[in-house]
Amino acid sequence: MANRHPLRRADRRLRPAARPVRVPWPPHGKVEAVARERTSSACPDDAPLVGPVRTCVGCRERAAGRELLRVTAGSDTHGQPAVVPDPNGTAPGRGAHLHPTSECYDLAVRRKAFTRALRARVGLSSAPVGDYLAHIDTASRPTD
Repeated sequence: MANRHPLRRADRRLRPAARPVRVPWPPHGKVEAVARERTSSACPDDAPLVGPVRTCVGCRERAAGRELLRVTAGSDTHGQPAVVPDPNGTAPGRGAHLHPTSECYDLAVRRKAFTRALRARVGLSSAPVGDYLAHIDTASRPTD
């Protein structure tokens, strides 16, 4: 059936037949062993990460999953769609990962990375994640 298509038939007539090219092997009669260095990853300078490796949606750097904060699409206190933190990593649905720093959070908000990473059709409020990061930042500061 495929040969009956008029364009395929015409193409076949216009193209010369492809013939294999024979290359003499080994060249010049002998082969020498060559030792090659192999790199197993695309980023050989990075230290190997243990466990699942995730990418921060803010700075786009790769890190171990346990170092990043998982966020999911949910709803805020008013029932509006929002990005909510998932510190335990157990919430159902698609998640995105973020370094728990205000710099990465600001980059992700500026780039609108949460909506893209969570594949949301509507814009998501990221205020709950900002509140969570502010809360853990104040909790980690030593009190005088």
